[in-house]
Amino acid sequence: MSAIRALRQLTLSSSRAIARPARNAPFRMSNVVASRVSLPATRAFSISARRFAEGSSDVVLSQKLAEELKYEKEAAESAAPEFLKTFKEQGLWTIEDTVGNDEVTLTRKFGNENIRLMFSIADIQTADEDPQYEQEEGDDANSEDEPIHTYPIRTSFAITKANGKGSINIDTMCQEGAFIIDNISYYPDAQLGTELTAEADWKRRGLYIGPQFDTLDVAVQEEFEKYLQERGINESLAMFIPEYSEYKEQKEYVRWLDNVKNFVDA
Repeated sequence: MSAIRALRQLTLSSSRAIARPARNAPFRMSNVVASRVSLPATRAFSISARRFAEGSSDVVLSQKLAEELKYEKEAAESAAPEFLKTFKEQGLWTIEDTVGNDEVTLTRKFGNENIRLMFSIADIQTADEDPQYEQEEGDDANSEDEPIHTYPIRTSFAITKANGKGSINIDTMCQEGAFIIDNISYYPDAQLGTELTAEADWKRRGLYIGPQFDTLDVAVQEEFEKYLQERGINESLAMFIPEYSEYKEQKEYVRWLDNVKNFVDA
């Protein structure tokens, strides 16, 4: 969720609290309403009949959705942001982003290798609600050492070779401009290691996924890190992922507003 939207929601919530009627106010029925209650059910239905599935709150809800949609569209950049242009100009990674999905895939070739990176924008929504990633009171917000993004995003890499049968899968946490490796798995069957099906996932669960990365010999850890750096799994990529996650989340939110409004209006 964008910072602008979060700030706006805080402002709206305070205004809603002012507009909310007092709970302890006595309930009084006017003479007009009281007379209507005494009418037969058939007559009440004939007077206030509405088309099926239309509620009295539909119009107001549609108006609020329209207001939010207008605000978000005005706040959004019309052109692709600079960070995305720069990333594409580098020509290393190809972005596979399906509208409506919360997962994003980046792919590239390195020699005879095919590298696939996957991450989900759902992580940034969870992090927005976690106080662990809020800036602590007294921290210097203008410090040059302060990271731009402090929330973690889970990422998964799969490396296969055109002339090989197996695959290496690397689970990492992308945070503060770095990839923190959790574990590195090897699968003798490349299809099993890379296939995105429930059956393949079930089979992988029964296999040894490798040791925790930080339990490996320090020299082995360092060489693995060099191995990934050489393949473009570096600080630049680690900075791109949170930025693109926010960018996509904002686009999906606008699309969600539009879809829900159209459904309410139908």
